[in-house]
Amino acid sequence: MIPHDATVIGDCTLYQGDCLEIMPTLGKVDAVVTDPPYGIKQDRGFSGFGGFGAPIARRQYGGHWDDQRPPKEAFELLGVAAPQRIIWGGNYFTDLLPVSGKWLWWDKCQTMPTFGDGELAWTDLPGVAPKKFTYSNNGLMAREKNRCHPTQKPVAVMEWCLGFLPDAQTILDPFMGSGTTGVACAKMGRKFVGIELQPEYFDIACKRIEDAYAQPDMFVEPPKKAQQERFDL
Repeated sequence: MIPHDATVIGDCTLYQGDCLEIMPTLGKVDAVVTDPPYGIKQDRGFSGFGGFGAPIARRQYGGHWDDQRPPKEAFELLGVAAPQRIIWGGNYFTDLLPVSGKWLWWDKCQTMPTFGDGELAWTDLPGVAPKKFTYSNNGLMAREKNRCHPTQKPVAVMEWCLGFLPDAQTILDPFMGSGTTGVACAKMGRKFVGIELQPEYFDIACKRIEDAYAQPDMFVEPPKKAQQERFDL
């Protein structure tokens, strides 16, 4: 196998590279919580119309990662990696994932009629009752306004996901983006393994996770200094 460099921040191990190459080199984890590219060509952000039909300028982001969704191989690797999975955007991958009754729905409290009212996550969690989380992430009502990735989930949404995985100590996100899943893990005292293809978002994820550890929390130990480790596999 090709060796990979890892950046270690506290209990978070982060890889910059292609998850299809890196995931086979990793051991099993307790759960996957991830938000893959949906393949709907919104990699540069979203635009729409505001009051009185005035157009909203498209927010600009880097990368061209949303041209296509991940291949079938990626979802097969996720099935091997962990016994439990929460995959956001599951409605875009229904032909690649088993039938599930336990869907999660994030209600965004959307006020823009041109945008979706919420997002769906496919899971293989036990049970058949869909669950809903209401959390505003829109305009002036947004509770987390600083976004650096076009599909960045609020930390509260990922903390909600982790609440369905009380016994999962190590969480994998192979489509880490700006690192929100890792931030939630740092805040909740979980171990985290993240993979991100785009270098600019990888750097952002590292910074956000470092900042999460820096915030006082009686349940989370201070992180070890970020360091590069090389694994010859």
